[in-house]
Amino acid sequence: MVGRSPLGTAALVAGLFAAIPVAAQEQCRLALQLGLDVSASVDPAEYRLQVEGLAAALIDPIVSDAFFSGPGPVALSVFEWSGRFQQDIVIDWTLVTREADLISIADRIANAERGTQDYPTALGYALGFAATRFREAPDCLFQTLDISGDGQNNDGFPPGSAYEHFEFEGVTVNGLAIGGASRLIEDYYAAEVIHGPGAFVEYALNHDHFAEAMQRKLERELRAMIFGDSTPPTPARHGPT
Repeated sequence: MVGRSPLGTAALVAGLFAAIPVAAQEQCRLALQLGLDVSASVDPAEYRLQVEGLAAALIDPIVSDAFFSGPGPVALSVFEWSGRFQQDIVIDWTLVTREADLISIADRIANAERGTQDYPTALGYALGFAATRFREAPDCLFQTLDISGDGQNNDGFPPGSAYEHFEFEGVTVNGLAIGGASRLIEDYYAAEVIHGPGAFVEYALNHDHFAEAMQRKLERELRAMIFGDSTPPTPARHGPT
């Protein structure tokens, strides 16, 4: 596990919240967008582990508590991505104001049907798609993209080009790297994918560990917007060693 002390950034974010008027605190605090890899490297069984794992993570008591412990609701959207022009919205922007909202979203995700399965890994295009989707999000204090995948970009422009040509100002991009025999994908996500203050990489040993990795990731992302518990922009990595 690699990381650095969050104290400096924590103080900054806490100060920002202290300066926000009460009326604003009652509005959306975070627009959270989740991108799931459905490229050809993800077989049908692994796809089910992803959608069912995400659904389970969303209604986990710890994650649910993180959704509702902050000053204002969270806006949530979920999409699948693979090739250059293969991005499918699973959950459009939804303001999560009560537990019933999370349960409904989780049920729809768990029963989702895969949009595509025979396309390569166009990670740069997925980032560009997500950037345009943030334009349609509710007006929230912060924006975070949670992008997961098990392979490096192999189709179209790379992640770096997406950051050069799309609007990512004020957006934090975190990664959930799904590994295997080595942790090279984690290194790739840390070096090429994550972006913005406090960005980090969560690691799942394989798709069987996706649910628990997603739970850790969601809790950290949600609580960062409550307590200022975020890390500096230096790559931080978390997960089994």
